[in-house]
This record gives sequence, structure tokens and C-alpha cells, in this order.
Amino acid sequence: MTVDELRKQEAPRPAGLGPVGWLRWGWRTLTSMKTAIILLFLFALASVPGSLVPQRGVEPEKVAQLYQQNPTLAEWYDRFQLFDVFSSVWFAAIYLLLFTSLIGCIVPRTATYLRELRRRPPAAPRNLSRLPHFSSFAGDLTAEAAAARLRARRFRVDTGDGWVAAEKGYLRETGNLLFHIALLGLLIAVGFGSLYGYRGNVLVVEGDGFANTVAAYDRYLPGNQVSAESLEPFSFQLDRFETTYQVEGDKRGQELDYSAFLKVSDAPGAPERPYELKVNEPLEINGTQTYLIGHGYAPEFRITDGKGQVAFEGPVPCLIEDKPSMTSGCVVKAPDARPEQLGFLLRFLPTSVALEGGGHASAFPGALQPEVQVVGAFSGDLGVRSGRPQSVYELAPPELMKKLKPLVMGTSVPRPLAVGQSLDLPDGAGKLEFTGVKEWMTLQIAYDPGRLPALVAAAVATVSIALSLMIRRRRVWVRVRDGVVEVGGLTRTEGSAAGFTEEFADIVKALSAGDKDAR
Repeated sequence: MTVDELRKQEAPRPAGLGPVGWLRWGWRTLTSMKTAIILLFLFALASVPGSLVPQRGVEPEKVAQLYQQNPTLAEWYDRFQLFDVFSSVWFAAIYLLLFTSLIGCIVPRTATYLRELRRRPPAAPRNLSRLPHFSSFAGDLTAEAAAARLRARRFRVDTGDGWVAAEKGYLRETGNLLFHIALLGLLIAVGFGSLYGYRGNVLVVEGDGFANTVAAYDRYLPGNQVSAESLEPFSFQLDRFETTYQVEGDKRGQELDYSAFLKVSDAPGAPERPYELKVNEPLEINGTQTYLIGHGYAPEFRITDGKGQVAFEGPVPCLIEDKPSMTSGCVVKAPDARPEQLGFLLRFLPTSVALEGGGHASAFPGALQPEVQVVGAFSGDLGVRSGRPQSVYELAPPELMKKLKPLVMGTSVPRPLAVGQSLDLPDGAGKLEFTGVKEWMTLQIAYDPGRLPALVAAAVATVSIALSLMIRRRRVWVRVRDGVVEVGGLTRTEGSAAGFTEEFADIVKALSAGDKDAR
């Protein structure tokens, strides 16, 4: 056996971490301050899609519009849960990791901080002149007098044989700990609100009402600990909806303000009270808040079937296709029509004007001259009785649309229908009448018991971060010997030496002055 082979056999092999070692390494990495900062950044970054992509719980009509305009993109958004960002799996994973990381940071730092509070300032070094801040003067100052003057400046003081040690700025670490505790409290408040709160969306047309029950919601998202009996039993009716637009100038047609005028009953049997609901001014009843988040038009129609019976009558909420002009797409279904079901694809023009090249368009978002364009009229099975959920903005599922019989197409209708006008369908299939115009509003109704704790936690975090940024940790030592007083200073906060220079000069001045000046 050669010498090299003997060396290879005798060389120590690096020991593996093993399962326990890897777990310990993972825990230390997760609970490090660097990881907590990265997770906090990811938490903020993960919230960005919730502002850029319409959310089902806030703007369901915009989600439906995106499915109509770009179904492929909408499917990819849905696949990555971008329509429900704050209830998605990946957002919850970041939330839980951040929660765990903060606990792992806070517990050991709190223990270290408590030990620091009980520890006395370290004794004065032998050679104070080596410190970054140093000064000396001749005088008869005693160690006891120096300690009293430093206490008057709110230093923690310890004394020895001819020396004084003083320290100040513990509130900096207090601010750091409170900031992390406040962040943890904020996460707990959000989680508590998700468990015991609920939110939902509903669309209400002028003249209709709403009662706060599960069945009345278009979309209802309860927490895990919420039951149907948890809902606050209030109700209201939408009397009218008013919108104000800019009528002249470069910004003509721009929306200035809109309000919903309600009659609210706080509880069953309670008297009604008027209430004007506006954007960012929610209706609040015992912690349940009702927000006004959108509005649009709901033209009224009457459909008479081929047997002369009224198969449908009432307002139809339309989906906004062009926000500046409020041009909206409408789907009207008459599943009770005989001999066959009837369906219509319509376009609502609030202020209809004729174009030079033919056709019509809306010139203003207000309903000054409302008209309805007939895009298409169909007969056949609309699939509404199949038991399959169906969007109100969809005439029929794609597989059934191919089987519908086209009765009227847009090119065969010379001009849009004004209020009071009607369109007779061919072969005696029925008639469509445009009878009036109403407006609809969309609401988000939310109950969040974690809202106030979250506000308190956010306020504490703001104050705490200010403490940690404004307060400096610093130490001062005084040594008295042979009629010479030496004073040394040291900052324990990186980058605060310049700010401590002036304070150190004031401390030296107070120590060298007489008793009257020291006070």
C-alpha cells in the first residue's frame, strides 16, 4: 500500500448533517431576520396582483367581462388564482411562513432583551482615550456627583472605585421588538378576521331591496367559523341612484360623483331611515359595513312570446363594455316563452347618436337619449333548466349556442329601439319591447372583527419603527483620579456617531460645570 493510499484512509471524512441537522439549519434559516425581511417583501409583492387584477369578491362583473373579452387570459388568471389572490394557496403559504418566521425572531430576541435590561452597564475601560469620543478636564468632581448628573440626563448608571458607567437608548430595541410584535399582531388580526368574518357581493337595481341573508348574495365568502345565523339582520331598499358627470370642457363625460339613496331598516321590525350611500362612506350597522363599489344601467324590457303571453318583464343589468360612454352589453332570457325559449343579445346606448358612416354609438355616459341595439335574437333551448350554473351575462353555454335558431341579427334592424318602441320577431315568434331605464349598483358587504385590532397593530408598528429609527444606543464612562476627570463615549448604533458628537459635548459640559449649571 502506497503512502498516498494510507493518507487517503487516514484523512477525516466530513460528517453529514443528518435529518436533525437539516431541520435545525432550516429552522435557523426560516427564523433569521434576513428571511423575515424577504418574506415581508414577498407578502407585499404578492398583494400587488390583488390591485391589478379584478377580484371575484370585489368586482365580479369585471371578472365576467374579462372572460368575455379574453377567455384564454382569464383561464390562466384563474389557474393561478389571480382572481382570488387573498384566499389563494400561494398567498396563504407566504402568510404562514411569515407568521412562523416572526415568532422565531421575536421569542429569542425578547429573551436576550430581558437579559440586557437586567444587566448593569459594563465597567469603565482603563484607557478611555482610545474610545471614539474622549475628553478630559481638571476638577474636583467625584464619581458620586458624576453619577447623579448622568442620572439627571436619564442614563442608567453603575459606579465603582473612582469610575462611573452609564448607558442610554434601550428604547431602540424596545421599538424593534414592538414593531415585530405589531406585525405579528397584524397577521393574527387578519387571520382572526378571516375566520370569524365574512364578505359578499350583491347587485341591486333601483326599486329593489336587499336583506342580509345568505340567499340574497350573488357571491358569499364566509369564514370557517361563520354560520347563517351570524349575519346581522338588516335590510334596505334602493329608492334611486344618482350620478353626476362633467358636461363640458375637455373632461366632458367624466364621472364626478354617484350616490345611492336607501331606506334602511337596522333590524326586523325596526323603522326605516333614509341613508345616502357614497363611495368610501360605507353604511355600518353593528360592525357590518356596506360599500358602494360600482354602478351601471339596467334597461327594462317586456317579452311577449308566440302565444301572446308575457314571458318576461323587468329590468336587466347590463355589463359595461366601454366605461367612458357607458355602452353596455345586455343578455335577456325568456325561458318561459312558448312555443320555444327566447334569448336576446343587446347593446345599450345611454346617449345614442347616429354616426356619419352608419350605425349608432353613445356620445355621453348619462342616459340623455337611451336606445337599445339588437345584436341578435334567438330561439331554442337556453340551458337554464339543465341544473348547470350559468352566468347572467351569457345567453347559453357554447355547445348550446350552436343549436339556437337565429331569428334576428343586428344588420336586419335599421336603427336602435328607443324607450316605448318594440321589435316584432319573424314567424310570429314574439315581440321585444324597450319600456324604460333603471340603474343598478354593486355592493360589497363585509364583517371583519379583526379590523380594529389590525388598526391598533398598524399604529403600534408605526410608532415602534419611529422609536427604532430615532433613538440611539450609547454608553458614557467617567473616570476620576488625581484631580483629572476623563470622559469617554461610544455609540452602539451604526451610523449614529455624528449625532452623538453634539450630545457628548453637552455631557462633558454638564460634568465640568458647577452644581447649578449641571441641573
